Amino acid sequence: MTAYALEHNTDNLPSAAATALSPVVFSQIYKPEHNIAIWQRNLAEQLQSEVAESITANPELSINAVINQNSIVADIDKALEKLPQAKELKADLAQLVDMFCYLFELKRTGLRLRVLERAMCPRFHVDKVPCRLVSTYYGSGSQWLQNAGLDRTKLGAGHQGLSDEESGLMTANAKIHSLNVGDVALLKGETWQDNEGKGLVHRSPALAAGEKRLLVTLDFIA
Repeated sequence: MTAYALEHNTDNLPSAAATALSPVVFSQIYKPEHNIAIWQRNLAEQLQSEVAESITANPELSINAVINQNSIVADIDKALEKLPQAKELKADLAQLVDMFCYLFELKRTGLRLRVLERAMCPRFHVDKVPCRLVSTYYGSGSQWLQNAGLDRTKLGAGHQGLSDEESGLMTANAKIHSLNVGDVALLKGETWQDNEGKGLVHRSPALAAGEKRLLVTLDFIA
């Protein structure tokens, strides 16, 4: 994988987050104080165009595939055979898979690429995984909360039927952070070593009527 240099680091995000304009920020996920690492980026116009065309042509697109580290390009070409015109999208996915496998020394990863018309996980929650890569190519980005001030007993059934904002999960003035289109984030989960009780609390964004979203995730495979 190409070596990168840290270009930028913002100071206005909570200590749980590491953010930069370069994917070198991903290495920060190994630090115990970080449970999310965000590569802030803008998608190229050609990629944006391909994504919009792909959503129009495949409004119910749902791809689940195993991508092997030693055959990334071929596996992605096969997984996205319904999108023959999406060369830039395939190349971008190949780059993400390469970085994900390199960073965590994985021989393969699970890829999901889906067009969504509603929030897939509408309530704040934590993932019982070591770490997950999340990126939105089109539409609203995932939302997340910093650790400080959270009452994690209100996650899951603990909300007792109340909304996230009413349950007591977070303080009244807590900021709900959102990823932007194109941002690539590593979300540290509950099964990361020594991270139980500190996994990133996040949710899918609510979508307006007629709004669509193209989401990609990468996961560890045992």
